[in-house]
Amino acid sequence: MEQENKLKVFCGNGNRPLAQKIANVFGKDLGKCKIVRFSDGEIYINIEESVRDNDVYIIQSTNGNVNEYYMELMIMIDAMKRASAKTINVVLPYYGYSRQDRKSLPHEPITAKLIANMITIAGATRVLTLDLHTVQVQGFFDIPLDNLFTVPLFANHLIEQGMHGDNYVVVAPKNSGIERARELAEYLDTTLAIVDQDGEQGYVIGDVTNKTCIIIDDMLNTGTTISSASTLLMEANATEVFVCASHALLSDHAKQLLEQSPITEIFVTDSCEVDKDRQPNQLTYISCAPLIGEAMKRIYEQESMSPLFGLEGMKCISPEN
Repeated sequence: MEQENKLKVFCGNGNRPLAQKIANVFGKDLGKCKIVRFSDGEIYINIEESVRDNDVYIIQSTNGNVNEYYMELMIMIDAMKRASAKTINVVLPYYGYSRQDRKSLPHEPITAKLIANMITIAGATRVLTLDLHTVQVQGFFDIPLDNLFTVPLFANHLIEQGMHGDNYVVVAPKNSGIERARELAEYLDTTLAIVDQDGEQGYVIGDVTNKTCIIIDDMLNTGTTISSASTLLMEANATEVFVCASHALLSDHAKQLLEQSPITEIFVTDSCEVDKDRQPNQLTYISCAPLIGEAMKRIYEQESMSPLFGLEGMKCISPEN
Protein backbone atom coordinates (compact mmCIF):
# COMPACT_ATOMS: atom_id res chain seq x y z
CA MET A 1 0.00 0.00 0.00
CA GLU A 2 2.89 2.33 0.79
CA GLN A 3 4.38 1.68 -2.66
CA GLU A 4 0.99 2.26 -4.29
CA ASN A 5 0.75 5.70 -2.73
CA LYS A 6 4.03 6.66 -4.40
CA LEU A 7 2.47 6.60 -7.87
CA LYS A 8 0.53 9.62 -9.14
CA VAL A 9 -1.09 10.20 -12.52
CA PHE A 10 -1.51 13.68 -14.00
CA CYS A 11 -2.63 14.94 -17.39
CA GLY A 12 -2.69 18.02 -19.56
CA ASN A 13 -5.56 19.11 -21.79
CA GLY A 14 -4.50 16.89 -24.72
CA ASN A 15 -6.92 14.01 -24.08
CA ARG A 16 -8.48 14.12 -20.62
CA PRO A 17 -11.09 11.37 -21.26
CA LEU A 18 -8.34 8.89 -22.14
CA ALA A 19 -6.23 10.02 -19.16
CA GLN A 20 -9.13 9.35 -16.80
CA LYS A 21 -9.63 5.87 -18.30
CA ILE A 22 -5.94 5.13 -17.76
CA ALA A 23 -6.10 6.40 -14.17
CA ASN A 24 -9.07 4.08 -13.62
CA VAL A 25 -6.79 1.13 -14.41
CA PHE A 26 -4.98 2.01 -11.17
CA GLY A 27 -8.20 2.81 -9.31
CA LYS A 28 -6.94 6.37 -8.92
CA ASP A 29 -8.18 9.87 -9.58
CA LEU A 30 -6.11 12.17 -11.75
CA GLY A 31 -3.72 14.36 -9.78
CA LYS A 32 -4.75 17.91 -9.01
CA CYS A 33 -3.22 20.35 -11.47
CA LYS A 34 -4.28 23.85 -12.50
CA ILE A 35 -3.65 24.89 -16.11
CA VAL A 36 -4.39 28.54 -16.94
CA ARG A 37 -3.87 30.61 -20.07
CA PHE A 38 -3.14 34.27 -19.55
CA SER A 39 -4.57 36.92 -21.89
CA ASP A 40 -1.32 37.06 -23.87
CA GLY A 41 -1.36 33.30 -24.47
CA GLU A 42 1.18 32.29 -21.83
CA ILE A 43 0.49 29.01 -20.03
CA TYR A 44 0.59 28.83 -16.23
CA ILE A 45 0.63 25.47 -14.44
CA ASN A 46 0.47 24.71 -10.73
CA ILE A 47 0.68 21.19 -9.28
CA GLU A 48 -1.80 21.37 -6.43
CA GLU A 49 -0.55 18.43 -4.38
CA SER A 50 2.77 17.09 -3.20
CA VAL A 51 4.74 14.88 -5.59
CA ARG A 52 7.94 14.73 -3.54
CA ASP A 53 9.64 11.33 -3.93
CA ASN A 54 6.72 10.07 -6.08
CA ASP A 55 6.81 8.24 -9.39
CA VAL A 56 4.82 10.65 -11.54
CA TYR A 57 3.11 9.85 -14.84
CA ILE A 58 2.06 12.73 -17.12
CA ILE A 59 -0.42 11.75 -19.83
CA GLN A 60 -0.59 14.13 -22.77
CA SER A 61 -1.74 13.37 -26.29
CA THR A 62 -0.66 15.99 -28.83
CA ASN A 63 -3.14 16.00 -31.70
CA GLY A 64 -5.22 19.09 -32.41
CA ASN A 65 -3.48 22.01 -30.70
CA VAL A 66 -0.14 20.25 -30.96
CA ASN A 67 2.08 23.22 -30.11
CA GLU A 68 0.05 24.28 -27.07
CA TYR A 69 -0.15 20.73 -25.79
CA TYR A 70 3.60 20.24 -26.09
CA MET A 71 4.19 23.51 -24.25
CA GLU A 72 1.83 22.36 -21.49
CA LEU A 73 3.83 19.15 -21.26
CA MET A 74 7.21 20.90 -21.01
CA ILE A 75 5.98 23.24 -18.28
CA MET A 76 4.38 20.37 -16.37
CA ILE A 77 7.62 18.33 -16.52
CA ASP A 78 9.55 21.31 -15.21
CA ALA A 79 7.03 21.81 -12.39
CA MET A 80 7.35 18.15 -11.37
CA LYS A 81 11.14 18.33 -11.42
CA ARG A 82 11.17 21.44 -9.23
CA ALA A 83 8.67 19.77 -6.87
CA SER A 84 11.17 16.90 -6.31
CA ALA A 85 9.33 14.08 -8.07
CA LYS A 86 11.34 10.86 -7.91
CA THR A 87 10.72 9.95 -11.57
CA ILE A 88 8.85 11.80 -14.31
CA ASN A 89 7.30 9.41 -16.83
CA VAL A 90 5.80 11.02 -19.93
CA VAL A 91 2.96 9.11 -21.59
CA LEU A 92 2.33 10.20 -25.19
CA PRO A 93 -0.57 8.22 -26.67
CA TYR A 94 0.01 10.19 -29.86
CA TYR A 95 3.46 11.64 -30.59
CA GLY A 96 2.92 14.82 -32.58
CA TYR A 97 5.59 15.71 -35.18
CA SER A 98 6.55 12.02 -35.50
CA ARG A 99 6.19 12.27 -39.29
CA GLN A 100 9.03 14.81 -39.41
CA ASP A 101 11.63 12.16 -38.61
CA ARG A 102 14.14 12.75 -41.43
CA LYS A 103 15.35 15.24 -44.04
CA SER A 104 13.75 14.59 -47.40
CA LEU A 105 14.81 17.98 -48.83
CA PRO A 106 17.80 20.25 -48.13
CA HIS A 107 17.50 22.70 -45.22
CA GLU A 108 14.63 20.81 -43.54
CA PRO A 109 14.50 20.28 -39.77
CA ILE A 110 14.12 16.91 -38.07
CA THR A 111 11.39 18.06 -35.72
CA ALA A 112 10.72 14.65 -34.17
CA LYS A 113 14.29 14.75 -32.84
CA LEU A 114 13.81 18.32 -31.59
CA ILE A 115 10.73 17.24 -29.60
CA ALA A 116 12.71 14.33 -28.12
CA ASN A 117 15.44 16.75 -27.03
CA MET A 118 12.92 19.12 -25.46
CA ILE A 119 11.23 16.36 -23.46
CA THR A 120 14.59 15.08 -22.21
CA ILE A 121 16.04 18.48 -21.33
CA ALA A 122 12.85 19.50 -19.56
CA GLY A 123 13.49 16.68 -17.10
CA ALA A 124 11.57 13.56 -18.15
CA THR A 125 13.14 10.29 -17.02
CA ARG A 126 11.15 7.91 -19.25
CA VAL A 127 8.71 8.02 -22.18
CA LEU A 128 5.86 5.67 -23.04
CA THR A 129 4.16 6.06 -26.39
CA LEU A 130 1.84 4.23 -28.77
CA ASP A 131 2.59 3.22 -32.35
CA LEU A 132 5.20 5.73 -33.47
CA HIS A 133 4.94 6.66 -37.14
CA THR A 134 8.40 5.19 -37.60
CA VAL A 135 10.07 3.05 -34.95
CA GLN A 136 13.40 4.79 -35.61
CA VAL A 137 12.12 7.76 -33.57
CA GLN A 138 12.98 5.68 -30.49
CA GLY A 139 16.62 6.35 -31.29
CA PHE A 140 16.11 10.09 -30.88
CA PHE A 141 15.82 9.65 -27.11
CA ASP A 142 18.69 9.25 -24.64
CA ILE A 143 16.26 8.16 -21.93
CA PRO A 144 14.29 4.88 -21.87
CA LEU A 145 11.36 4.80 -24.30
CA ASP A 146 8.71 2.10 -24.70
CA ASN A 147 6.75 2.09 -27.95
CA LEU A 148 3.58 0.01 -27.64
CA PHE A 149 1.97 -1.49 -30.75
CA THR A 150 -1.71 -1.43 -31.69
CA VAL A 151 -1.62 -4.40 -34.10
CA PRO A 152 -2.16 -6.97 -31.30
CA LEU A 153 -4.96 -4.78 -29.92
CA PHE A 154 -6.75 -4.72 -33.28
CA ALA A 155 -6.04 -8.41 -33.91
CA ASN A 156 -7.58 -9.37 -30.58
CA HIS A 157 -10.72 -7.34 -31.36
CA LEU A 158 -11.07 -8.73 -34.90
CA ILE A 159 -10.62 -12.32 -33.75
CA GLU A 160 -13.33 -11.78 -31.12
CA GLN A 161 -15.59 -10.55 -33.96
CA GLY A 162 -14.81 -13.67 -36.01
CA MET A 163 -12.98 -11.60 -38.64
CA HIS A 164 -10.15 -13.96 -39.54
CA GLY A 165 -9.33 -16.87 -41.81
CA ASP A 166 -9.58 -17.59 -45.53
CA ASN A 167 -12.40 -15.17 -46.35
CA TYR A 168 -10.36 -12.14 -45.28
CA VAL A 169 -7.37 -10.26 -46.70
CA VAL A 170 -5.25 -7.75 -44.79
CA VAL A 171 -4.28 -4.79 -46.96
CA ALA A 172 -1.47 -2.25 -46.74
CA PRO A 173 -2.82 1.01 -48.24
CA LYS A 174 0.67 2.03 -49.35
CA ASN A 175 4.06 0.38 -49.76
CA SER A 176 5.42 1.78 -46.49
CA GLY A 177 2.77 -0.07 -44.45
CA ILE A 178 3.66 -3.61 -45.52
CA GLU A 179 5.35 -4.64 -42.27
CA ARG A 180 2.33 -3.62 -40.15
CA ALA A 181 -0.08 -5.37 -42.54
CA ARG A 182 2.01 -8.55 -42.61
CA GLU A 183 1.98 -8.75 -38.81
CA LEU A 184 -1.82 -8.42 -38.67
CA ALA A 185 -2.22 -10.99 -41.46
CA GLU A 186 -0.17 -13.49 -39.45
CA TYR A 187 -2.34 -12.97 -36.37
CA LEU A 188 -5.56 -13.32 -38.39
CA ASP A 189 -4.27 -16.20 -40.55
CA THR A 190 -5.12 -14.36 -43.77
CA THR A 191 -3.41 -13.51 -47.03
CA LEU A 192 -1.83 -10.12 -47.71
CA ALA A 193 -2.46 -7.50 -50.40
CA ILE A 194 -1.00 -4.08 -51.16
CA VAL A 195 -2.57 -1.03 -52.76
CA ASP A 196 0.11 0.73 -54.79
CA GLN A 197 -0.97 4.36 -55.24
CA ASP A 198 0.96 6.84 -57.35
CA GLY A 199 -0.85 10.15 -57.80
CA GLU A 200 -4.15 9.52 -59.53
CA GLN A 201 -3.13 6.02 -60.59
CA GLY A 202 -3.37 2.98 -58.37
CA TYR A 203 -3.71 -0.77 -58.49
CA VAL A 204 -4.05 -3.73 -56.15
CA ILE A 205 -1.22 -6.23 -55.74
CA GLY A 206 -2.73 -9.53 -54.59
CA ASP A 207 -6.04 -11.36 -54.97
CA VAL A 208 -9.00 -9.75 -53.18
CA THR A 209 -11.79 -11.19 -55.33
CA ASN A 210 -14.79 -12.14 -53.19
CA LYS A 211 -12.80 -11.36 -50.04
CA THR A 212 -13.45 -9.04 -47.11
CA CYS A 213 -10.53 -6.61 -46.93
CA ILE A 214 -9.06 -5.16 -43.73
CA ILE A 215 -6.91 -2.08 -44.40
CA ILE A 216 -4.48 -1.22 -41.61
CA ASP A 217 -2.54 2.03 -41.16
CA ASP A 218 -1.04 4.03 -38.31
CA MET A 219 -2.74 7.40 -38.95
CA LEU A 220 -6.12 8.42 -40.27
CA ASN A 221 -5.70 12.12 -41.05
CA THR A 222 -7.30 13.49 -44.22
CA GLY A 223 -8.74 10.11 -45.17
CA THR A 224 -7.52 10.45 -48.76
CA THR A 225 -5.22 7.41 -48.81
CA ILE A 226 -7.72 5.12 -47.07
CA SER A 227 -10.68 6.28 -49.19
CA SER A 228 -8.89 5.81 -52.50
CA ALA A 229 -7.53 2.43 -51.37
CA SER A 230 -11.03 1.22 -50.44
CA THR A 231 -12.38 2.30 -53.83
CA LEU A 232 -9.60 0.43 -55.65
CA LEU A 233 -10.28 -2.69 -53.58
CA MET A 234 -13.99 -2.65 -54.44
CA GLU A 235 -13.11 -2.16 -58.11
CA ALA A 236 -10.91 -5.26 -57.77
CA ASN A 237 -14.04 -7.24 -56.73
CA ALA A 238 -13.62 -7.20 -52.95
CA THR A 239 -16.92 -7.81 -51.14
CA GLU A 240 -16.41 -5.42 -48.22
CA VAL A 241 -13.77 -3.11 -46.74
CA PHE A 242 -12.93 -2.51 -43.08
CA VAL A 243 -10.20 -0.21 -41.72
CA CYS A 244 -7.96 -0.27 -38.64
CA ALA A 245 -6.00 2.90 -37.76
CA SER A 246 -3.99 3.62 -34.62
CA HIS A 247 -4.48 7.38 -34.46
CA ALA A 248 -7.65 9.08 -35.73
CA LEU A 249 -6.58 12.69 -36.34
CA LEU A 250 -9.52 13.31 -38.71
CA SER A 251 -8.56 16.67 -40.16
CA ASP A 252 -11.00 18.95 -41.99
CA HIS A 253 -13.12 17.22 -44.67
CA ALA A 254 -11.99 13.72 -43.58
CA LYS A 255 -15.49 12.93 -42.28
CA GLN A 256 -17.15 13.74 -45.61
CA LEU A 257 -14.55 11.87 -47.63
CA LEU A 258 -14.73 8.73 -45.49
CA GLU A 259 -18.54 8.68 -45.39
CA GLN A 260 -18.60 8.83 -49.20
CA SER A 261 -16.18 5.89 -49.45
CA PRO A 262 -17.26 2.21 -49.62
CA ILE A 263 -15.81 1.52 -46.15
CA THR A 264 -18.14 -0.49 -43.90
CA GLU A 265 -16.48 0.20 -40.52
CA ILE A 266 -13.41 1.99 -39.23
CA PHE A 267 -11.73 0.74 -36.03
CA VAL A 268 -9.51 3.30 -34.28
CA THR A 269 -8.03 3.71 -30.80
CA ASP A 270 -8.92 6.65 -28.56
CA SER A 271 -5.32 7.92 -28.54
CA CYS A 272 -6.62 11.18 -30.04
CA GLU A 273 -9.63 13.16 -28.84
CA VAL A 274 -11.73 14.37 -31.78
CA ASP A 275 -14.95 16.40 -31.73
CA LYS A 276 -18.12 14.45 -32.54
CA ASP A 277 -18.84 16.57 -35.61
CA ARG A 278 -15.56 15.40 -37.18
CA GLN A 279 -16.19 11.69 -36.67
CA PRO A 280 -17.50 9.71 -39.68
CA ASN A 281 -20.50 7.49 -39.01
CA GLN A 282 -18.45 4.30 -39.65
CA LEU A 283 -16.13 5.03 -36.70
CA THR A 284 -15.77 2.52 -33.84
CA TYR A 285 -13.40 3.22 -30.95
CA ILE A 286 -11.28 0.51 -29.32
CA SER A 287 -9.78 1.95 -26.16
CA CYS A 288 -6.02 1.84 -25.74
CA ALA A 289 -6.37 2.77 -22.04
CA PRO A 290 -6.10 -0.80 -20.69
CA LEU A 291 -2.94 -1.41 -22.76
CA ILE A 292 -1.27 1.85 -21.72
CA GLY A 293 -2.39 1.41 -18.11
CA GLU A 294 -0.95 -2.11 -17.96
CA ALA A 295 2.34 -0.83 -19.42
CA MET A 296 2.48 1.93 -16.79
CA LYS A 297 1.88 -0.66 -14.05
CA ARG A 298 4.70 -2.81 -15.36
CA ILE A 299 7.09 0.13 -15.52
CA TYR A 300 6.21 1.13 -11.95
CA GLU A 301 6.50 -2.41 -10.61
CA GLN A 302 9.65 -3.07 -12.68
CA GLU A 303 8.12 -6.00 -14.52
CA SER A 304 8.82 -7.15 -18.07
CA MET A 305 7.09 -5.27 -20.88
CA SER A 306 7.66 -8.07 -23.41
CA PRO A 307 4.24 -9.76 -23.03
CA LEU A 308 2.48 -6.59 -24.21
CA PHE A 309 4.10 -6.72 -27.64
CA GLY A 310 2.19 -9.78 -28.90
CA LEU A 311 -1.31 -11.18 -29.16
CA GLU A 312 -0.90 -13.39 -26.09
CA GLY A 313 -0.16 -10.28 -24.05
CA MET A 314 -3.69 -8.96 -24.62
CA LYS A 315 -4.81 -11.55 -22.03
CA CYS A 316 -2.77 -9.64 -19.43
CA ILE A 317 -4.79 -6.50 -19.92
CA SER A 318 -7.53 -5.65 -17.47
CA PRO A 319 -10.95 -4.90 -19.01
CA GLU A 320 -11.68 -1.23 -19.58
CA ASN A 321 -13.36 0.51 -16.69
